[in-house]
Amino acid sequence: MEATSVKILFFDIGGVLLSNGWGHEGRKEAAEKFGLDYEEVNALHNFIFNVYEIGSISLDEYLDTVVFNHPRDFTREDFKEFIYKQSVELPDTLKWLKEWRKTCGFRIISINNEGKELNDYRVKKFKLHECFDAFISSCEVKMRKPDPRIFSLAMGVALAQPSQCVYFDDRIMFVRAAQKLGIRAFQHTDFESTKRILEELKQETFQPNEQYIK
Repeated sequence: MEATSVKILFFDIGGVLLSNGWGHEGRKEAAEKFGLDYEEVNALHNFIFNVYEIGSISLDEYLDTVVFNHPRDFTREDFKEFIYKQSVELPDTLKWLKEWRKTCGFRIISINNEGKELNDYRVKKFKLHECFDAFISSCEVKMRKPDPRIFSLAMGVALAQPSQCVYFDDRIMFVRAAQKLGIRAFQHTDFESTKRILEELKQETFQPNEQYIK
């Protein structure tokens, strides 16, 4: 088989393969379950969560600001367990991608915004090493999407040019950020459409070399 220019597939994780690690729906549910003022929690979350995602503070420090800034009648561990349980596998995509990766011919690398404890939990819980060759996670590289530097770093790690890369993300803002750098990027909306794009990429990238055809 002879490869054309595309050799790297970049994937977001939350909203593509898994649910978001700690999204607004989870925060609303937490407010109801634990008797929190959702508006206060959400305002504080929006103020500091980016700092957590780039690895500048720990999950405990995030919770000190957002939840445990008042006396509570529940434990920190109970609340953290609730956060972790918000991570679930989305239908079809992850399971299929793990199998497809074995024969696709591409290297697959994640580019994701996630705080360290959540990131580590999700990688281990859902065996994401079976899907990805490397992880470009905001908590480890100290920058987050849509910062163009995180895409440039990912390409540097992959030793690839923009024309050799394809990126999938459920958020159009991040898709456009990648496109501005010359990366071929697609918005993930559902499993079937992403699967179709991937199969087409494989077909157009790897063609039989005529010298091996008897």
